Amino acid sequence: MTSDIREFIKDKKRIVIKIGSSSLQHKETGDLDYTKIEVLVRELCNLRNQGKDVILVTSGAIAVGKKAIGLNKLEQEKGHLGIKQACAAVGQAKLMMIYQKIFAEYNQVAAQILMTKDTIVNEFNRENAENTFSELLNLGVIPVVNENDTVATYEIVIGDNDTLSAIVTGLTGADLLILLSDIDGLYTDDPRTNPNAEFIEVVEHLTEEHLQMGKKSTGSSVGTGGMNTK
Repeated sequence: MTSDIREFIKDKKRIVIKIGSSSLQHKETGDLDYTKIEVLVRELCNLRNQGKDVILVTSGAIAVGKKAIGLNKLEQEKGHLGIKQACAAVGQAKLMMIYQKIFAEYNQVAAQILMTKDTIVNEFNRENAENTFSELLNLGVIPVVNENDTVATYEIVIGDNDTLSAIVTGLTGADLLILLSDIDGLYTDDPRTNPNAEFIEVVEHLTEEHLQMGKKSTGSSVGTGGMNTK
């Protein structure tokens, strides 16, 4: 099955890769895992060198900002929207700086794109976003996408980057979406709480039974979405 999947993937020309917050950090400390980030960027650059269009959808801005500011757990739990937006502003800049530096080491150029629901539901904004993605990819640039948490409120929030990555896939006409996560894939139940949960390697036709298997739970305090959004 693995060889079949690899064969299926190799001919795709435009690929969206999404990585979650928990996959970017050390579980023990919450600090960024630079080894994981470097390996991810190297693989993306290698795909770009094969002539493929590559788009990265990354989480982590708020979590990185919280660590940079030094909020303790209690302050994080009590944090209102303004604190989260402030953390996003700090963390997004820090995260993008790290991505830019590592992409540059592999002779690739990265660009930041921040989106909200307004980007999608407003026809004029959506067309502008499509044009921006198209021009960046034509120029060989790797777009790095995140939700604009610095300004997003309930009315304009997308919600999680699983959904955002699917939107970006449709917006750009990508051939393939890959979700990188701290869990192997779909299980019949949450394997973190149910040791008898069985792994489902391939889902060819999505059914109501499969939808019921997806949980909102995540494997960390910084992730959102869970398997149900995937």
